[in-house]
Amino acid sequence: MNSVRVLRAESILPDDAADALLVGRVWSKANAGPCPVMISGGRVLDLSGLAATMSALLETDNLVDLLRNASGLTDLGALDAFLSGENGTVLAPIDLQAIKAAGVTFADSMLERVIEEQAKGDPLRAQDIRARLAPVLGDSLRGLVAGSEQAAKVKGLLQDMGLWSQYLEVGIGPDAEIFTKSQPMSSVGCGDLVGIHPISQWNNPEPEIVLALRADGTIVGATLGNDVNLRDVEGRSALLLGKAKDNNASCSIGPFIRLFDEKFTIDDLRRVKVLLLVQGEDGFEMEGESPLEAISRSPENLASQLRNRNHQYPDGAVLFLGTMFAPVKDRRGAGLGFTHEVGDRVEISTAKLGRLVNWVERSDACPEWTFGVGALIRNLAGRGLLDKA
Repeated sequence: MNSVRVLRAESILPDDAADALLVGRVWSKANAGPCPVMISGGRVLDLSGLAATMSALLETDNLVDLLRNASGLTDLGALDAFLSGENGTVLAPIDLQAIKAAGVTFADSMLERVIEEQAKGDPLRAQDIRARLAPVLGDSLRGLVAGSEQAAKVKGLLQDMGLWSQYLEVGIGPDAEIFTKSQPMSSVGCGDLVGIHPISQWNNPEPEIVLALRADGTIVGATLGNDVNLRDVEGRSALLLGKAKDNNASCSIGPFIRLFDEKFTIDDLRRVKVLLLVQGEDGFEMEGESPLEAISRSPENLASQLRNRNHQYPDGAVLFLGTMFAPVKDRRGAGLGFTHEVGDRVEISTAKLGRLVNWVERSDACPEWTFGVGALIRNLAGRGLLDKA
């Protein structure tokens, strides 16, 4: 690994890390496999004796109290030693959980999705369409509660004006867009490469809060995610959503899941501001800020639309809550807006959850995903841990 791309523990942990109950996964060289861990005082503590998978760990009753009172946990070393590769690597903090995402949950991103649809994936057309639609749709959408009576009135108004869109339907209508972002075990973690499909010339990061849910739908904590998106591909047709969203290394989650306790609650999560920083090797830099309070549906509502009597997830799930970021800062030329370049450093952060840092590469140049569920089962069986999975 290039030395300039090695992260330090203090740069990725929450500002109040001493008070945060952080769990996640590492690949441990000493254990020759993935381990659920707790981060405490900058040390990586092995939780494999309690649960061999993150899915099983989050299903554990009274987990917060259990971890707070845990003793005798094996110390796998300093977090810095995993970030440098000395003791292993930091993995995405999930394994068997389904990886789901909610789309079009912020007014600004609703507008940009409509622009993508109207532009048919052509960034040259987007600027003109944005100028025409923003004054109408922007004022109509801000502050609306999705599924409300007022939202229904706005829907009727926009339909009368010929401005209705499938993106507005899921953005302010009663039913949220919930889709499969990636496959269990496929997400990359903090410090890894994220992949952009080589056919794409218009794409962007999507910085998001990610909920961690137990099998029964209980929200037990949160982390950060990058729902890497290909704007030109999805803009050509919404039916290309899978190609736009699910590619090699196109899903990043981490660095760790912060469990809810008396020092970090769902109400605290509602008040977080997600920061984005993109730094290119070409000197390009872009910053942004997204307050979760601007979301049009509550985290609980989105979670209930994901997991309910009609749809269950026996291994638990994580849910991306959507983003208000739709970067428009010109990069390759006037009116072309933002797109990634290989080598971009992408940092997604919030004080309560830490920093998720990745570097951009083409998806066909990123390491192939080879360690799936079958490989995990074989690894745990070889280590005598299958009964704790």
